[in-house]
Amino acid sequence: MTLQRLPDRMLTFYRSGPMPCPYLTGRVEQQLFTELTGASAQDAFEQLSLGGFRRSHHIAYRPACRGCSACVPVRVDARNFVNTKSWRRVTRTNADLTATSAGKHITDEQYQLFRKYVNHRHGDGDMSRMNRREYAAMVVTSPVETDLIEFRDMSGRLVAACLMDRMQTGLSAVYSFFDPDLPKRSLGSYMVLWLVAEARAHDMDHVYLGFWIKDSAKMAYKGRFRPLEAFGPDGWQRLD
Repeated sequence: MTLQRLPDRMLTFYRSGPMPCPYLTGRVEQQLFTELTGASAQDAFEQLSLGGFRRSHHIAYRPACRGCSACVPVRVDARNFVNTKSWRRVTRTNADLTATSAGKHITDEQYQLFRKYVNHRHGDGDMSRMNRREYAAMVVTSPVETDLIEFRDMSGRLVAACLMDRMQTGLSAVYSFFDPDLPKRSLGSYMVLWLVAEARAHDMDHVYLGFWIKDSAKMAYKGRFRPLEAFGPDGWQRLD
């Protein structure tokens, strides 16, 4: 374990045991993690995010896999985001959607959409086995500033949602899900575009997208949002 001092408390870091990698077949995953608790949770979270960590529930983590560095923390440079022709088309396609914050309020409607999404996209993963209580825990156990953003069509139907953490200088996309029966909307990409627009509207620098994995079809899409910065031994650098 490793100790790192923050302004008013000491963080203790642990390394998880080896587990099968959920993204690259035949590889083993390990994580470095710590708990986010108490009055300093928000400050700790923001500092750790600057160091490439992600949040899940009350845990901040990042991969610490022996002999593998495929998972690269990435963030979009929101101030200089390149709004390409294809991205403008996605925005226009979803111009009828209304985005509102549900805070940490959980509903059956959200859970049913979540179930539909994970069964379609991640039917062989752990998330496909999450019950309603576990889904609720993913949202409400956050010890930092978190909003669940709902996206509804003109009929009021929920078509997508994004769990989002707020920081002083950016937004962090924790998890998003959407109706897989609406592929022409490109809802996954649209929610990232919405986050970039939200960050710019609030004079924020970045949108954190978690880990980019070049050889994983599930994670490689993040490389399409430019400019993209990656965290490595020399800190955050522009990803070419």
